[in-house]
Amino acid sequence: MSYVRCLRGLGSGQEYPADQLMNLDPLDNRPVEMVLDLPRLAREQPDLRWYHPERRDLWRFGALLPLDIADPSDQRHIVALGEGHTPLREYSEHPLAKKVGFRLQIKDEGKAEPGYGANPTQSFKDRGMAVAVSMARRFGLTKLVVPTQGNAGDSLVEYALAAGLEAAVIMPTDTPMPIQGRIAALAMRSPRVKLEFVEGTIREAGARMRERYLPQGYFNVATFQEPGWRIDGKKTLGLELAEPEPGERRWRIPDAIVYPTGGGTGVLGMWKAFAELQALGLIGPERPRMICVQAAATAPIVQAWTRGDSDSGPTAAGKTLCVGLNVPGGVGHFKVLEIIRASGGCAVSVAEADIERALSGIWREKRWWMCPEGAACLAALEPLAAQGALRPGERVVVVNTGSLEKYLPELRHLL
Repeated sequence: MSYVRCLRGLGSGQEYPADQLMNLDPLDNRPVEMVLDLPRLAREQPDLRWYHPERRDLWRFGALLPLDIADPSDQRHIVALGEGHTPLREYSEHPLAKKVGFRLQIKDEGKAEPGYGANPTQSFKDRGMAVAVSMARRFGLTKLVVPTQGNAGDSLVEYALAAGLEAAVIMPTDTPMPIQGRIAALAMRSPRVKLEFVEGTIREAGARMRERYLPQGYFNVATFQEPGWRIDGKKTLGLELAEPEPGERRWRIPDAIVYPTGGGTGVLGMWKAFAELQALGLIGPERPRMICVQAAATAPIVQAWTRGDSDSGPTAAGKTLCVGLNVPGGVGHFKVLEIIRASGGCAVSVAEADIERALSGIWREKRWWMCPEGAACLAALEPLAAQGALRPGERVVVVNTGSLEKYLPELRHLL
């Protein structure tokens, strides 16, 4: 049973029927989110009956998602490929964590580990696309399109094929070769997959989508441009960070989350997760400081944060190892900045040389397959500690959004 009460514009606050299929809010061309009827959920499924911790995937959160895995009428729409429930690695030996005295954990969305779920394309994008494609089936859609820096396209194709849907992916020519090759191979094997390349970034890919694919009847599942589906998929990251640790019953949140931020869906998703947990009485009003990390080459959120602006402006794209962060602007950045400020967090950028050092260092020390975006967050720890953003006795979580394997061979020289 779905507990989605309505859709709501993130900027306008206007509410729309839960079953209205839409992209951006027609009032202001900003994103919408799904609003759950949490009082009804608490009444009808008390004592965490909606929670299924025995499942090793994100669907463990049951009716707190727009489709409930425990409900046969919802279950038939769900495309579950093992996504979510990823490991939270302890990194107590990190020199800065030892020096300052905070507990450092790495939420690893990349390479699979026995005993946990496994994002099938080794990227956090699988969380959003699992929910988006499942909801697309629920609404009877058959053709989906996404402009992407890479991982979202890989993920869309994975889930669309599993769901029997068509998928079109438009991506920049500098997308890492393993991602290009995988989608191209699937496109060659299946007439349901279309792949197109553009010069530039996700901005140019979006323009191509509007010009060619939307007129053909494809439904846009780009970041923030579907009815909040990908936000609710990404919110499971926040739910997992708050879940009771083994042997405990108490839900509790980190003190700080250091997150690589391109479009920012994950920031909104985690923030929504914490608000819903509070509404259900599982946590209090406290929130983690949300710390958004960008590559210095393309840092629209950091620039807006530094200026005190309420939204990011048009930014020229640079060249960075962190292709997932090479996002020169975003329709949801106004909300990301709002969340940073509300949480007492901040936004920081890191130089390419520092990202390279962090990536090489974590590989040599731990043999963890951290992607460049995750390495950027590790590189940000030192300036963050220097400015007092990380404090003794705190629990700090760095999110590694994907596996380094997806970026080879371009980065092999750093290993």
